[in-house]
Amino acid sequence: PKGALLVGPPGTGKTMLAKAVAGEADVPFFSISGSEFVEMFVGMGAAKVRDLFKQANEKAPCIVFIDEIDAVGKKRESGQIGGNDEREQTLNQLLSEMDGFDGSKGVVILAATNRPESLDPALLRPGRFDRRIPVELPDLKGREDILKVHAAKIKIADNVDFNAIARTAAGASGAELANIVNEAALRAVRDGRKFATQTDLMESVEVVIAGYQKKNRILSTKEKLIVSYHEVGHALVAALQTNSAPVQKITIIPRTSGALGFTMQVDEGEKYLMTKEELENKIATFTGGRVAEELVFGDVTTGASNDIEQATKLARAIITRYGMSEFGMVAMESLNNVYLGGDTSMSCSQETAAKIDDLVVALVQKQYEKAKNLLNSHMDKLHEISKFLYEHETITGEEFMEILNRPQIVEQD
Repeated sequence: PKGALLVGPPGTGKTMLAKAVAGEADVPFFSISGSEFVEMFVGMGAAKVRDLFKQANEKAPCIVFIDEIDAVGKKRESGQIGGNDEREQTLNQLLSEMDGFDGSKGVVILAATNRPESLDPALLRPGRFDRRIPVELPDLKGREDILKVHAAKIKIADNVDFNAIARTAAGASGAELANIVNEAALRAVRDGRKFATQTDLMESVEVVIAGYQKKNRILSTKEKLIVSYHEVGHALVAALQTNSAPVQKITIIPRTSGALGFTMQVDEGEKYLMTKEELENKIATFTGGRVAEELVFGDVTTGASNDIEQATKLARAIITRYGMSEFGMVAMESLNNVYLGGDTSMSCSQETAAKIDDLVVALVQKQYEKAKNLLNSHMDKLHEISKFLYEHETITGEEFMEILNRPQIVEQD
């Protein structure tokens, strides 16, 4: 192959893969970042490309690695006012060097990007980049292995269950997993211990998800009670529905991310598909916090803003992208920049957009009512668990399920 393009979200190890290749290949390795071709003076970018390939050809066989290639490899567009001649010249020079008239002399090109859709089609054709290697976020097994690699670099207790931590850190990239292990080591040192433990790692996952515990934020008694009902509302709705991930932990200790508490659900294994029922259950779980506030205090607070955002996002996706509504198999929204958070753009008329809004409202409202019915019929458990959480501030999934499954004591006159 002439070249391979590594694509994937940030932090998945694209540059690291190239470093590994450099170590294993036993040939000269040239590394440059895409932005280094962009210069102040006209023609310098193209000259840099010529210079790089001249050196590479002299040292052939060798490997050239271009990091963040989207800095030079963006699509050339007609009709740009003023145009960007400098970048286009650099790109043209790169295209010509990679597979031009005089052919390559044993130079293999590796490049990395997290915006493959913005690259010029001429750059991606076979003969330039024959291989497109997706470097995706690690799955459960991958996360477990990555954690073990990083854990080998620190002093860690022998009884750590890496599988449990990998399950908790669903969706984390390699860089985040390295950060989790690092946080655990720092935590152990702060507490004056020689080894990092399971608890340290679990706490580190929470730090990466929700931020540090904010010890100096003292909530009033009323607010603390509201937060505790809010979180138990989420947990109860999740536990009372089938096909919902089990609750692992509920806490009402404020975090630096702004969260006043959170409920953590962890799936037993890795999931690649979700049914309509599971998605709807998820929306109901998001609404559970607000429902609990309304039922118990007769008023609502701003604490549910993030839940509302997530529920709306999910409901919109169900209708516009997953084809699970009356529109059927029609995509109303398309996802751009998949590897960088993914922003969506609508592709429908204004009338349809208005109808989508109505359907989103109706879907969220329906799940809100479902959560309301669930909590109404388990009001005693809501009070009991919230009281327990209020006193203990943090409870585990086991404690939560134990109270939930405990038979109700009926008082006799």
